[in-house]
Amino acid sequence: MTGPRRIVCLTEEPTETLYALGEQDRIVGISGFTVRPATARKEKPKVSAFTSAKIGEILKLEPDFVIGFSDIQAEIASELIKRGVEVWISNHRSVAGILDYIRRLGALVGASDKANAYADELQRGLEAIAAEVAQLPRRPKVYFEEWDEPLISGIQWVAELIRIAGGDDIFPERAAESLAKQRILEDPGEVIRRAPDIILGSWCGKKFQSGKVAGRPGWDAIPAVRDGELHEIKSPIILQPGPAALTEGVREIAAIIQRWSRAHAGISAGKTRD
Repeated sequence: MTGPRRIVCLTEEPTETLYALGEQDRIVGISGFTVRPATARKEKPKVSAFTSAKIGEILKLEPDFVIGFSDIQAEIASELIKRGVEVWISNHRSVAGILDYIRRLGALVGASDKANAYADELQRGLEAIAAEVAQLPRRPKVYFEEWDEPLISGIQWVAELIRIAGGDDIFPERAAESLAKQRILEDPGEVIRRAPDIILGSWCGKKFQSGKVAGRPGWDAIPAVRDGELHEIKSPIILQPGPAALTEGVREIAAIIQRWSRAHAGISAGKTRD
């Protein structure tokens, strides 16, 4: 075995990726938020949340490599670095970034060939979905809500996956912002004005309440609310910048968009004849 032998994963995506590559024996600790793959929760000790970690427990595992994500884990990384631990914090926010992340992680653990093949497979899957939805008669406008208090719209990879799945994110300018605070909707009326056909909710670990969303003042004028097109996408399959978003997450979005398209095919045809 080349590369690091004792890896602690502070978020889910490196765990899922290493399992997919058959390199799970290197993992000695994982995030408590990990749900994919299910076997990881049974096999590996949970030593971190997202913004906090059990530094002492991590050090007891004697890791030779710790993997985290984003500036939010900067303090955890700093503390481990001070203790002499090698840490890699990725900060990818796009579909291309996720694919590159898989390739880089594979290279770092000495599994480049497997990682490249896996990334290629994921890319082909995305291309197949894009080709399948290319024939849809109409692209729906989609509002993705990452949090409800305050309202936070979707991050870049989510907006890109919505486009791949056949829809158009109504806040593309906000999706380009990497920090959640930059994607806060100060004016909920902006969603009303942009009139999404579909609302997707993924409230970062808590259950999406479609009735609560539909009951917001003035939101009954939104086509998605009027037509009952409010859907939950479970956060583990869309809000982690890893393989799940590029497989289950995008497929679930594509299925919702395809159902919407079939339901509105007759309406679109009627408008065209008029």
